[in-house]
Amino acid sequence: MSHSQVPHVESDRPSGRSMLRGARGLCPACGDGRLFKGYLTVADHCPRCDEALHHQRADDGPAYLTILLVTHLGAPLLLACFVAWRPSAMTMILSFGLGAIVLSLLLLPRIKGAFVGLQWARRMHGFGDAAEPSAS
Repeated sequence: MSHSQVPHVESDRPSGRSMLRGARGLCPACGDGRLFKGYLTVADHCPRCDEALHHQRADDGPAYLTILLVTHLGAPLLLACFVAWRPSAMTMILSFGLGAIVLSLLLLPRIKGAFVGLQWARRMHGFGDAAEPSAS
């Protein structure tokens, strides 16, 4: 079989669309069912299309990326606010501490959903094993 005849396996699972669906908290396969059954608990199966979602292995990746984003957004803003208004230390601690907590709580499930969507699209960790055609 020549290179031009090899089917492109990933074309039926676009990564971008799957990650956006996951970030919205929806099933990466159908885009209709809920991905999470709790705040961060991924459902074992999609309630709409019955796609198995228990294969996901996001582990600590979403938490690390959330920390990275929150600190990289917060640090320049903290410096700019300090230079512009010179607020008290307690004002800075309370406002930026609260801001970091709220932003982290908002970003974490979206980033985890995107991780699950990427894993599903790339057929990682068992996603797509049953969908693969037999070699015979």
